[in-house]
Amino acid sequence: MRGGAGHGDRRTAWRFATGAERGRSGAAFHNEPPQGQLPETLSPSQFTDVVVQNAYTLAARVKKVLYQQPCYCHCDRSQGHTSLLDCFASKHGSGCGVCMREAIYSYEQSHKGKNAAQIRAGIERGEWQQVDMSKYQTPVAAK
Repeated sequence: MRGGAGHGDRRTAWRFATGAERGRSGAAFHNEPPQGQLPETLSPSQFTDVVVQNAYTLAARVKKVLYQQPCYCHCDRSQGHTSLLDCFASKHGSGCGVCMREAIYSYEQSHKGKNAAQIRAGIERGEWQQVDMSKYQTPVAAK
C-alpha cells in the first residue's frame, strides 16, 4: 500500500516503538537529547586496527551527539539501529567505513562548537564523506 493510512500507521508505530525519527534520507535518529542513560560503546581494546580503535574512542566521547545522528549505511533497516550510537554499542561500527566516518565527523564538529542538529544537517549534506581518515592512523590521545 503506497501512502494512505496503512503506511502512516506503520511509521507511527515504528517511531513509537523505537523513539526514533527518520530524516530526509530515511535513516533513523533521535531528534532530542537522550532521557536517561545511554548504552556504553564497546571498548576500543577489543579491536586491533588503530583506525577502528580511534573511531570507538571518539564515539565514546560524543555519545549524546551520536544518539541524535542518522547512519547512512542504513543499519536501522538491516539491524534495527535507531541512531549512529547503536553502531558503536555493537561491533557493527568496526566494519563499516560509513559509521566510522560519521562518528569521527560528529566528534570533530562537536569540538568546533556545533550542536547535534547542525552536525546532523552536515551529515545529511554528505560532509562526513570528507573526513580525512589518514589523521587517525595513529592512536588518539587518552581523554
